[in-house]
Amino acid sequence: MRRTISLRIAWVNEKAMMESKHTTNSQRVGYKQVSSIDQDLARQLEGIELDRVFPDKLSGKNTDWPRLQEMLEYIREGDTVFVHSLDRLARNLVDLHDIVKTITSKKASVTFVTENLTFTGDDTPLSVLLLRVLGAFARFQRMLIREAQREGIAIAKREGAYKGRKKKLTADDVAIMRQRISAVESKTQIARDLGVSRKTLYQYVKAV
Repeated sequence: MRRTISLRIAWVNEKAMMESKHTTNSQRVGYKQVSSIDQDLARQLEGIELDRVFPDKLSGKNTDWPRLQEMLEYIREGDTVFVHSLDRLARNLVDLHDIVKTITSKKASVTFVTENLTFTGDDTPLSVLLLRVLGAFARFQRMLIREAQREGIAIAKREGAYKGRKKKLTADDVAIMRQRISAVESKTQIARDLGVSRKTLYQYVKAV
């Protein structure tokens, strides 16, 4: 109990020190986002030196992503937010415009690396128009990619080659699996609860 309290106090102190440092120094802040936990964040903003990174790894059709909200609360005047591309910051034009406006209203700037665009809040009508046009293009491109994926899956299903994506168990899932197996619970029920096949479950059983 005392160790837990000590660790908590240390974490709070470290966070306070970081916030204190941030109030006096402009920072280069990175925001990374992928739409699925199976995608890799490592390639986004690769080679760019950053003071703080906020990664989101989940699906979402709006701006209610936890690390995005943390980033928007964290940034201060003079900071620069780096994002891999326009479609990594928002899923539609309204959200894109609102997020960029939120960043620049705090007297910070945002740079989209792929498009080589920076918005500071003192942007011309032309640059605002460019943001909307490129944002619409990014959304259109994403829709084309998804449509191609759907067509590819449909063709594979017709040819009997599509097996679907096998779910992988997390470390927590494996720990739960082992506990329930030790309690002599039905492996069929365990597999069903974890969302995997019995075959996949037995593969994990053999591996532990």
